[in-house]
Amino acid sequence: MALHSLGHNRSMTHRLGHHTLPLIIAVTLMAGCGGESAVDEAGSRGNSFPSAKNALDDFTSGSTGDSNNTNGLGANQVRVTVEVPFSVAPDAEPTRRNLRIVTPDRIEVYRTDPSLHNLGSVDVTRTTEASGREVITFENGLPLAPDVIIEAVYNNTRMRALAADADRDVKINPFSEYLVTNTISGYSSTEFDEILDCVNDAGGELCLNKYVWSTLADQVHDFEIDIPDGNDLADALDLLDERGDFARYVDNMAAYAVLDEQSSGKISASSADYNSVFLGIELGQTFREASLVGSGQWGVRTAQEESVTDNNGTGYVYPALTLTSFDAFNIRVTSLASDIPYIREALIHENGNHFFARGSDQWELNTHASAPGAATLQGDTRLLAGRALYQSVTGQGSSRMTGWTRNPYYLDAFVSATDDENGAPDRVLSGYFSAGKAIELEASAGALIRMGTLEDHYLSVLEVNLLRQEGFTLEALDDSYNVLFLSTRFGEPVEPLQIESGTGTWAVSGGDLDQQMTTSTIGRASDGTVTGPTPGDRNTNWRVSSRPSRLSVGDRHIGRLNLDISGSASQFETPELGVGASNPDGSLLAFNLNNGDTGDGMLIAAATSGQVPEDGDYRLQGIAMALEDGANRLRHFDDATLSIDSGSSASLSRRALDIRHSVSDETVTTPLPVDEGTVNLAYTDIGDGRVTFTAGNLTLQGFVTPDQDQFFLRLTDTQGGEQLMGLVIATRLPGDQ
Repeated sequence: MALHSLGHNRSMTHRLGHHTLPLIIAVTLMAGCGGESAVDEAGSRGNSFPSAKNALDDFTSGSTGDSNNTNGLGANQVRVTVEVPFSVAPDAEPTRRNLRIVTPDRIEVYRTDPSLHNLGSVDVTRTTEASGREVITFENGLPLAPDVIIEAVYNNTRMRALAADADRDVKINPFSEYLVTNTISGYSSTEFDEILDCVNDAGGELCLNKYVWSTLADQVHDFEIDIPDGNDLADALDLLDERGDFARYVDNMAAYAVLDEQSSGKISASSADYNSVFLGIELGQTFREASLVGSGQWGVRTAQEESVTDNNGTGYVYPALTLTSFDAFNIRVTSLASDIPYIREALIHENGNHFFARGSDQWELNTHASAPGAATLQGDTRLLAGRALYQSVTGQGSSRMTGWTRNPYYLDAFVSATDDENGAPDRVLSGYFSAGKAIELEASAGALIRMGTLEDHYLSVLEVNLLRQEGFTLEALDDSYNVLFLSTRFGEPVEPLQIESGTGTWAVSGGDLDQQMTTSTIGRASDGTVTGPTPGDRNTNWRVSSRPSRLSVGDRHIGRLNLDISGSASQFETPELGVGASNPDGSLLAFNLNNGDTGDGMLIAAATSGQVPEDGDYRLQGIAMALEDGANRLRHFDDATLSIDSGSSASLSRRALDIRHSVSDETVTTPLPVDEGTVNLAYTDIGDGRVTFTAGNLTLQGFVTPDQDQFFLRLTDTQGGEQLMGLVIATRLPGDQ
């Protein structure tokens, strides 16, 4: 079987090859996208919806969490489903997120503005289907702006939703009410007018950001956040506001909607494929094993190529990202889609400091894949978008069938500049956060039924995507590099959890690699004691080699690499240290480490630089793991900013999301928004592009790329008995080049 070079067409029901992206986006721009049925069945008070698909009873791999139904709808019609908290209608039909489907007492459609007042009706006709659901026809076409509201009342509960919903299956529930309440009223009248002008193309130029609202209105329903039984609507809104990942996603998308058209560029190349190196660190709670219910759980996910066998033979899916640019109705569109197979390691930390490792042999290969979608290129260096991730199923047909959900996230990625008019960026770098669940599934009448929750997990991700180029040769790597890494090791008897980071240099010649590196390790001993930081080194000789890829056109060298202790792994062998990739000129390399000695993690190497920047603002994104007596913490740096003020001083705005596990209480918090203000840093040029930023016990140590646009830094800190270690990237913001 000859799989597409990107590897997205393992199954057309689950993956979409990048040649289909222009069609997908064009369809989205015209009418919004449709899909499978989500919620057709009704609940209480005489609802007479016929038996139909309900997201609670129809888990589908290769779809987002909020499946939808446009069956029978005209292009200017929406179908309305009303979902209330359990406490409002406990006897009604259950659906996802512990909500209940009801038939509303009243539905109204009207225009609004930042006051959220009813400013008058909209020209619509309404019909009630035989199923009992309401279909609304907009006589002048579907709204795209946030100025048209659909309001539903059930008993004393009033909720609203935007009529601009990409899938036309409008759900009115606490999530849609939060969106209406917390975005529209936050705009000034001038900003709101600018949004309407964008939607109406008032300046004579079509505006890509006109489609933000239909995306946002749809993606809030992909969040897998349960509303507790005792919550009324006000309680549900408070809970969503306290969920740092959800609230910040909504805030970022609302800000994205007011970017001016001049900020929107496009990738020059019509299509560009990237090799992806992926690190996901998770902290969550497991309910999978009866004897360990409620225990905290660390996890690490690393990218892995996947072999796929069907009637045509065996092919390979390689971790990858595709960017595609095209003009749709004179709108400059950059679309992106990704598919990253990954392996997983986990460590359960039970009350009483009992540890249970669950290695990669206990987890089926899974996939972290994003739905194709449009993005905005801001200042030619930031790729911005709301991204939805597909659900997946492992253990299909077995007694351990598991559904994996992944929440949407706001993408703020760095893309490198290119001097070639038709060239593609040689790298796309990003950090983001996505919570999710593992759900027990049961097959019934051809559908997968959701049973109990097996895990709640909260995932911090770093992605390094490096441009593919056929004909890549190893000679591109004959250079001197700065290098750093972060890795974890789970399950050692004396020290069940170890977190190691290192910084140093490589000298590469003909694939032979001379490494000089200092390391530091923190960990947790078998009695629960926090250990370290323990200094060390990894001064050694390794070997790097080109790893051929089997594509639809045959075997090709496209920049994928092996990292071995000695020798060179063959095409389908597992290298001793890990698999990685290089950009075409060999100036940036990244590897997923997967070795018992080094652990599982990410290593990044960049060509040495003669200079470091003396000013500039950089978006800081990344992962940190923290250990203290009786507690574990995962920190995801979210929209933090590193500002260099001079050649010797800098500052860091510490904006993050925190997940905290209390061992004795066996509790794991949902994502907590953190804004610790700004800390001043001493900034030191060590030479050859290597730098440190320090403030007390806080140290950021690493290097800058030769173009001075990207820093790669390891993070260490000690506060009140807590040891923290992490890996972050800082990438230049527009206006500082």
